[in-house]
Amino acid sequence: MPDRLQLTALCAADDVAPDAPIRAEAHGMTFAVFRIGSQHYVTQDACTHGPGSLAEGYVEGEEIECPFHQGRFHIPTGQPTAPPCTIPLRTWDTHIIDGKVCINAAQGTE
Repeated sequence: MPDRLQLTALCAADDVAPDAPIRAEAHGMTFAVFRIGSQHYVTQDACTHGPGSLAEGYVEGEEIECPFHQGRFHIPTGQPTAPPCTIPLRTWDTHIIDGKVCINAAQGTE
């Protein structure tokens, strides 16, 4: 597990309901926090295609649909799954510490 000093808490794990992502802000960045089953996932909040907030999107299974243009992404990997989205989302590994969803904000993958 990463050093706790490197981790940033985004929200309480219990505040994230299935099919109801939460938007969180930290370090000047905006994140979308998801829960699929018992696993939490974090992606960038902004869609890579347009101005849509993915935390305001529609979750179906492991996909998030952007509310702006209905493009879709696979939540666990950030990969686009439906047009017009073609650029993957940035994602972060999650850690639940003291009941909070935490990430290393510097980690992100593209």
